Amino acid sequence: MNANAEEMELRERLDLMQRMINEGRRKQESWGWTFVLWGVAYYVAFFWAWLGSFPIAWPVTMTAGGILTFIGFSRRQYRVPETTIGRAIASIWIATGSSMFILFDAMGFGLHLADPRAFFAAASAMIGLANAACSLTLKWKAEFFCAIVWWAAAVIACFTSLVTTIIAFLAAIFLCQIVFGAYMMVLEARQRRQVARHA
Repeated sequence: MNANAEEMELRERLDLMQRMINEGRRKQESWGWTFVLWGVAYYVAFFWAWLGSFPIAWPVTMTAGGILTFIGFSRRQYRVPETTIGRAIASIWIATGSSMFILFDAMGFGLHLADPRAFFAAASAMIGLANAACSLTLKWKAEFFCAIVWWAAAVIACFTSLVTTIIAFLAAIFLCQIVFGAYMMVLEARQRRQVARHA
């Protein structure tokens, strides 16, 4: 009897953990639009900087992206309940975004890079870290693939030419921000349709 009670309690705890992970994943799926938004923002900042405005391109674009993200979050109403895992995922992205904002501002205003590959390596590694932390927390292989792509872009920046580095960085943005963000938006829409059908 005691062994059965312990087994039931263990099963309930595992079920609770799985529900929390699923809720955290649904919460992140609802942020797919932010992945797409920031993918576009990175492209805008990159090409604006490439045209010769590096000191202002990244800080201005990142500030505009932050404002648009804030407006988007304030207008959206989420139906996914707030969980510890959801808060943890949000914290990872807020910390990463803040770190990148500080890094890009410092590089844009205060530093003329002798080798711009350092910029691409740092940015790629930071985004890879955030994707890896979230994917490990949510047990989500698709997002871990994004982490691997970002880390590969960071390594490429350290060992190849600037042209190859730029191609790798732009490819990572496309795959891991725009495509993955669109994938999350599709998953969220599918989830909403299922909820509407059951309602």
